[in-house]
Amino acid sequence: MDISGKKVIITGGGRGMGKQFALDLKAAGAVPYVVDVVQDNLDALKAETGINGSTLDVSNESAVVSFFEKYTADNGAPDALVNNAGITSDALFIKHKGDETTKFPISNWDKVIGVNLTGVFLCAREASYHMIRNKVKGVIVNISSISRSGNLGQTNYSATKSAVDAMTVTWAKELSRYGIRVGAIAPGYINTEMVAKIRQDVLDKIIQQIPVGRLGAMSEISQTVRFIIENDFFTGRVIEVDGGMRI
Repeated sequence: MDISGKKVIITGGGRGMGKQFALDLKAAGAVPYVVDVVQDNLDALKAETGINGSTLDVSNESAVVSFFEKYTADNGAPDALVNNAGITSDALFIKHKGDETTKFPISNWDKVIGVNLTGVFLCAREASYHMIRNKVKGVIVNISSISRSGNLGQTNYSATKSAVDAMTVTWAKELSRYGIRVGAIAPGYINTEMVAKIRQDVLDKIIQQIPVGRLGAMSEISQTVRFIIENDFFTGRVIEVDGGMRI
């Protein structure tokens, strides 16, 4: 796909990696549109870059349906979707210390499943629906994670990212007949605001496990997003961009 002039929707695009994707895609000639749950993030992005966006809870079906209908009515069907919105809410499955035993809270499970799994499903479903209806040969890029293989304290997050990988392959098979490609990226530890909140001694131990000896840059994930969008022979695969780290 020639990226110039292409309409790209980016979820979770108000800050972090999503913002980086929007900036780099605009610089490459695309027309990014971001959605985020925080209006202040969208206002700051608009003022800084001129990139348009709107608030959206990706876990809310009626809101997602309405957003894609309005976007398509105003702009035409998207050429690409970057399913980036994601959250963490970590806890041990069972924690036992002294006489106290605690369970993984169902609230932690529900909110992460809602955004990271249901949100990815809903946005991809609506984007592909409008692509097909408008005969757009588009592409969907899902953001997975190194934690997809299972990570301590991340039962919910790991489950969602593993499922994102499976959905990526399934959708690639189902949507290929319409000329729609689907790929995913599994980043390792990237230098984002979320990672910056990790306690420094813990972060130092993580970096020691990364063969290249550093955190990844957001721009390096953004380069991979662009590769998937532009490479018409790429579909149904997950690219690991993790500095060689395994967990």
